[in-house]
Amino acid sequence: MRYVQLRAFHQVAISGGFSRAAEALFLTQPAISDQVRKLEEEYDVLLFNRNKKQVTLTTQGQRLLEITHRMFETEQQALELLTESRALRSGTLRIVADAAHHLLHILGAFRARYPGVQVSVRSGNTETVISSLYSYEADIGVLGEMPGGRDFEMLRLNSTPIIAFVSADHPLSDRKSLTLGQLAQEPLVMREHGSKTRKKLEDLATSSNIELKPA
Repeated sequence: MRYVQLRAFHQVAISGGFSRAAEALFLTQPAISDQVRKLEEEYDVLLFNRNKKQVTLTTQGQRLLEITHRMFETEQQALELLTESRALRSGTLRIVADAAHHLLHILGAFRARYPGVQVSVRSGNTETVISSLYSYEADIGVLGEMPGGRDFEMLRLNSTPIIAFVSADHPLSDRKSLTLGQLAQEPLVMREHGSKTRKKLEDLATSSNIELKPA
């Protein structure tokens, strides 16, 4: 049994004829017929019912087709894996993130696995990240929350709470958590307009009838 014989059989079976199989494999019809005939003769088995109008599989042919389907599907998966591996040996990966520190543990593992890939990371708010993806200025965008839509493939990395920082001698420094009402009593240093983090905090305050005071 040879690979070319199984390939010829498989193509005839899925194409429904020797002529179409020959066209798909860029071979002559006699060459395809010869490979299938040799396979049948070697194992003394009939794989196709042949008549003038059509070619159909025998019971043995149907069983063999199930095997060759798995065989060539596995071959394609191996090809894709090896091609992907070769593609990741070198090149560049452009990332824009609203908070680059979320990527540190991931980038460390990526660089260890693909040392030949040059990684660039720049910061930006939500608007910057999305516009960079739309304009193909970045390959990957990292956001606290992705707006709805189906333009991008999305993967959840982790979950991070919104944290308030105060000086060590501030009256609120001994608290483990704060309410929006308590935050509203203080001037707040916030992210710039266009930041999803800021918008999320402002929307939450608005829904609670609380007005925050940017510093």
